[in-house]
Amino acid sequence: MPGRHRTQRQVRTLKVAAAVLALTVVATASWAGVRLLSGPRCAGEVRLSVVAAPEIAPAIRSTAADWTETATVDGKCVAVQVTGQESADVAAGVAAQQGQRLLGLGEAKGSAQVPQVWVPDSSMWRLRLQAAAAGFRPTDTTSIAVSPVVLAVPQPVAGNFGPAGAELTWDSLLRQTQAGNKITAGVVDPTRDTAGLSGLLSFGQAAAKLGPKAQPATVATLRALAKGGSAVRDDLLSRFPRSLDAAAIASSLTAAVLPEQAVIQYNAAAAPIPLAARYVTPAPPSLDYPFLVMPGAAPAVSQAAAGLRTALGSPGFRDALARQGLRGADGAGGAGFAYPAGAPTPSATARGSGGTSGGVDLSAVDRTLEAWLALTHPGRILAVIDVSGSMLTKVPTAGNRTREQVTVEAATRGLDLFDDSWALGLWTFSTNLDGPRDHRELLPVGPLVASRDRAVQQLAAIKPKKNGDTGLYDTILAAYQEMQDGWDPGRLNTVVIMTDGDNDDDNGVSLPALLARLGQLKDPTRPVDIVAIGIGPDVTQGPLQQITGTTGGGVFTAPDPADIAAIFLKALALHTQSK
Repeated sequence: MPGRHRTQRQVRTLKVAAAVLALTVVATASWAGVRLLSGPRCAGEVRLSVVAAPEIAPAIRSTAADWTETATVDGKCVAVQVTGQESADVAAGVAAQQGQRLLGLGEAKGSAQVPQVWVPDSSMWRLRLQAAAAGFRPTDTTSIAVSPVVLAVPQPVAGNFGPAGAELTWDSLLRQTQAGNKITAGVVDPTRDTAGLSGLLSFGQAAAKLGPKAQPATVATLRALAKGGSAVRDDLLSRFPRSLDAAAIASSLTAAVLPEQAVIQYNAAAAPIPLAARYVTPAPPSLDYPFLVMPGAAPAVSQAAAGLRTALGSPGFRDALARQGLRGADGAGGAGFAYPAGAPTPSATARGSGGTSGGVDLSAVDRTLEAWLALTHPGRILAVIDVSGSMLTKVPTAGNRTREQVTVEAATRGLDLFDDSWALGLWTFSTNLDGPRDHRELLPVGPLVASRDRAVQQLAAIKPKKNGDTGLYDTILAAYQEMQDGWDPGRLNTVVIMTDGDNDDDNGVSLPALLARLGQLKDPTRPVDIVAIGIGPDVTQGPLQQITGTTGGGVFTAPDPADIAAIFLKALALHTQSK
């Protein structure tokens, strides 16, 4: 290239310098293109930082190193730093930068980087971030690789899922998972792992066909997968059987939702018992590795990013992907790619990519993660339900059932999410409900394993007090003290109060007095949170926000009481993820 000639000595010298510099860079990152920085004809440099999912980072790094041999932007040399980092950690960092949090992720880790170019494992991260933060609009969203989501099973037990080559559907897999037919299934935490989330979404679609049995089927499946689940992929893979011994196989993981890439790499490492990849239909969205140029990039950085992305369309990059167990964006593997038996055609794989919003139902994503969080974070809860006269108000969007009826139904369905490791208590409140007291205890806080049937019976018997007022503040104070007195260090201790109106008990504690008393009672070593759920359009959020701001917790509202079930689930999920 004109102006870029080098002598062999220069090239050798600069390559040595680059090797020395690489020793000072963290293992997951390097600057490609540093060999150009002292080139005699470069008028400066453009630095481009790229953070990519760990499995694709080596392929990007090697291709970037070749590309920067000759790459320039406006006469300046280009240096590219490629860092491998988990997509969930970067997503948490991007969300924090936008003043948001993604469901299930919590706070960003201190090591999380927000780069100029991000290559997460799936477009689902981009779509979720865009839904949460209007200001997050990356330019260029081209997919640069694909890996289908599969059911990984040890080859000796693959026959449990039907003969090789036969179609395996999510409907049949749902039935097998619920029945526990020789299956110990698992999944990587779907709040962090997109392949795991894709599998749960597919199970949810299969369960939705069951009508009234949909929620019990979903809950049973989530519990089975959570029981065999892991926080990280390497741990999940380590739980597959390591020998052909029948006892070892019986006590090991026998099925897991994973990307094809993980199966290929697992087998390539000479696993003692190889895994078979079963391609379940309908195919869930594949991991599609979008190339995202982050908002606010300078023109020179955008030009450098565009040049790199073009280089990542080369045959050499496809071959580098193959060495990582990944396919090209069109679904075809590069040289040496080991297609698993039964793998779909490249065109079918590309069509299954999650690269467009049409393939992802974000509301289903939220519902799935909310259910997962509620199921996997056992707590100690005192549920307090409003039975004031206004709870007799009819809800037109719920078949003219009363507010009380839709609230009780939501609470009863919520019980299905709580396994026997939870502890639950149940109160109702109005004014003068139990002598001079505004609340009545229906069920003391205790293990659900001993009180589930009684809880269902007590919920079914709840009736509003005609003309009863709302003794909200006295009840909140009493409930908070109750949960503090029996505080359990092994669980989240929470008061969940459901009300359709503001405090109107003139004989009770005032808001300033309540806030002062809660402030005195609050003990950071024995935290008790209050989660307030407002039912209908008559709830004033301000006082509730002041209360939860003092104790910890949050306020959630359902202006249409027909939505209370979804709000109840969201409240539990968002509360558990903050801990």
